[in-house]
Amino acid sequence: MRSLKMTGVGAAVGAVALLASGCSGGSGTSTNAAGPVSDSGKCEQITVLTNRTDLVDTTFADYAKTFSAQNPGKTVKFQGITDYANEVKTRMNTKDYGDVLLIPSTVSPDQFSQFFTPLGTTDDLSKTYRFINEGASGGQVYGIAQTGNATGYAINKKVWAAAGITTPPATPDDFMADLKKIKDATGATPLYTNYKDGWPLTQFDQVTGLVDGADAKNVLAQDSTPWAQGKEHYVGDSLLFDAVHEGLTESDPTTTNWENSKTLLGSGKVGTMVLGSWAVTQLRDAATKAGGAASDIDYWPWPVQKAGKFQSVANGDYKVAINKNSSCQETSRKWLDYFAGASGYATSQGGLSPRLDGPKPDTLGTFDQLGVTYLELAPAPAGKEGSLAAVQKAAEINLTDDATYRQKLVDIARGAAPGTKDSYFSELNKRWADGIATAGL
Repeated sequence: MRSLKMTGVGAAVGAVALLASGCSGGSGTSTNAAGPVSDSGKCEQITVLTNRTDLVDTTFADYAKTFSAQNPGKTVKFQGITDYANEVKTRMNTKDYGDVLLIPSTVSPDQFSQFFTPLGTTDDLSKTYRFINEGASGGQVYGIAQTGNATGYAINKKVWAAAGITTPPATPDDFMADLKKIKDATGATPLYTNYKDGWPLTQFDQVTGLVDGADAKNVLAQDSTPWAQGKEHYVGDSLLFDAVHEGLTESDPTTTNWENSKTLLGSGKVGTMVLGSWAVTQLRDAATKAGGAASDIDYWPWPVQKAGKFQSVANGDYKVAINKNSSCQETSRKWLDYFAGASGYATSQGGLSPRLDGPKPDTLGTFDQLGVTYLELAPAPAGKEGSLAAVQKAAEINLTDDATYRQKLVDIARGAAPGTKDSYFSELNKRWADGIATAGL
């Protein structure tokens, strides 16, 4: 099971279709900038939609018991949904999409008010929570992150140590050199792409922000050459291309398997996977089951430094929101506040707590030792919230929710498709520039 790390870079590319007919009217429930005043229904039970199908009958069931004990007469029913974004997108063409839900990647910030209850202002809630801008629009917050992720890559420390590497590489060239050392000194696959499942390739977009800083998404929406040498997407996608081209990845990417890859990394048959920090707990569990130890798995920052320091873009995972059509606004808000704060969900998953005063996860211990600087990406300017999504749609280049363009990059790198890195980057630049023009930006 994976947790979908939402960076907001391309989270709303397919948003427009569901909105033409979806829930444009209000619910009749009294709300204000601070959230709901009261329930308008009986509300003995609320329905919560979740992508974590693996936790519905275990961890979430325990949370529900605690919530009911704190709120007598109130119970929580979970609906675990495997194909979360697509199924919930369809349900949102009606008013029946649960009481509390995770905002699908198919809904852009400028559409939040059509579907979700305002929870408070960004100024107020930013005093309590991280990642507020990611779930906000027009100064109002509509979703609170269920957990936070750092960007970097997971390693099997034994594999890297066997190649004589005990400290994180500081540059892309150093990273490539270390992968070559792993290939030469061990029998492990240095870097595993998970090409077949697709979505892991989108994790290479973690580079966004490491060069251009907090305003990277807004820069990207106006940059006609994002794949020019030295720019963020050149750096991130070059790392992927070069690793494949140099034979430092799995021999047949068309046969990869996400669930199996966790065991491969945990057992030391693979050295490295580029993933958000949410994956560390799953990988440590896999290492233990494979006969190793949880401590075999570590998480290191991207090999891109600024002023001699490592950085990591911190961002929220799925945002928890309240269906504006729900008659259980007050009870739903109580659940949201409990889940985001007191439940401990984020820390249990190895994530950053959405609360500023929340505990730090042990999964990021090496980050603490290295003094990694955490960076949150800035929101789009007012009136420009949908700009980046519009460019991606017009260019037909989905950066974070679809692996198509990076799968082609891998195919070119391994000789399964015509072209070179330079020719493909030139093609991407042209499509992106045309996308900006088509979007009228």
